[in-house]
Amino acid sequence: MRCGAETGKSPNPYYLIRIIPAEGAFTNAELFRCFFAGSSIRDDLIFLEENRMKNQNTRRLVESALMIAIGTVLSELKVDSLWAFGGGLTIGSMVPLVLISHRWGIKWGTFTAFVYSLLQLILGVDNVQYATSVGMAIAIILLDYIIAYTVIGLSSMFGSSRPAIIGGVVVTLGLRFLCHFLTGWMIWDALWPNEFGMTSAVYSLWYNGSYMLPEIVITAALACILVPWVNKTFPTKK
Repeated sequence: MRCGAETGKSPNPYYLIRIIPAEGAFTNAELFRCFFAGSSIRDDLIFLEENRMKNQNTRRLVESALMIAIGTVLSELKVDSLWAFGGGLTIGSMVPLVLISHRWGIKWGTFTAFVYSLLQLILGVDNVQYATSVGMAIAIILLDYIIAYTVIGLSSMFGSSRPAIIGGVVVTLGLRFLCHFLTGWMIWDALWPNEFGMTSAVYSLWYNGSYMLPEIVITAALACILVPWVNKTFPTKK
């Protein structure tokens, strides 16, 4: 590949089409060679690369907003089941967050999950008013909402192979379960002792585990199908 200045001719703007790879990104070698080829073509390359990055950022924002919206709607569609003793079992409300993490990386996935957690906090703010102290209110906000949902953004930590997808879902939703377990043990059962005579820890384990276990299974199954398909159908560079 030779840039315009290397041939001794004036750079042709249409020549840029020939040096842009199919996916719209430049290789390091192409950028290095063309950087010294002349100010005109160098400026054009920089402009096109900046434009590509701007388009990618816009796409990332749109996808994230869409996934947050889908996840929020799914979180409101609770499913009644014989095995769920309590809590809110959904049909894959965490899958959109898992998708974003795998498509755009852990940092952006965690940020998206954090925004999602704020929406969940707004929708469930009535629960915070039951706190009898500031410390209890902070614990509910952090453990039942902010931390519990933000950790889902880490779901791509092991990679995007199917075993890695399952591992990421199990770990992150397991952390979410741990957050709910702690508040159930230390806060909710203290406010409203269970009528079964169970200890707070056992009751919280039973209550939260009865819906979080099937939630993990459903999320892992859907993620194993959707993550490879979406990444193949709509490829993107992180």
